[in-house]
Amino acid sequence: YCNWLSAQKSLPLCYTDSNNDGNLDTVDIQKDGYRLPTEAEWEYACRAGETTFYNYYWVNMTPDTIGDYCWYGSNSGGQPHIVGTKLPNNFGLFDMSGNLWEWVNDWYGNYDGTAQTDPTGPGTGSARVLRGGSWVNDPDYCRSANRSGGPPDVRTFILGFRPVRSAP
Repeated sequence: YCNWLSAQKSLPLCYTDSNNDGNLDTVDIQKDGYRLPTEAEWEYACRAGETTFYNYYWVNMTPDTIGDYCWYGSNSGGQPHIVGTKLPNNFGLFDMSGNLWEWVNDWYGNYDGTAQTDPTGPGTGSARVLRGGSWVNDPDYCRSANRSGGPPDVRTFILGFRPVRSAP
């Protein structure tokens, strides 16, 4: 989809099939086309630039106010919702947590524990990172630091994605 959207807008394609096996397996995040965010980019966007640790994503969101920002198991009515029906974060982004788990570009793996700037995760793997929690989860899954992983060919009603572009 990201390559299709990039082509529609006459932007460079970010994804390529590096070994000609029919799978788009290489991404160039420096290109200006659409792509999935890295895990670090997703978390920065979710936290809306906050560098102080908060349980969810910024100071206004607490266990008492999470329902103002997120759809999760006990407030979703058993279904996903149209984006933008809850409050946005401080960057003006809606549904960064809750509603649907979001695919990111990184392969799932353990963090190496060292301080890093804009890491891109492991180079290979069998599962891609999912962030944000969904409408079927407990509120704890909506924390900005929560992460999960799944095989990239999985399709289900609790998963979505958010295309991004690198700054030109």
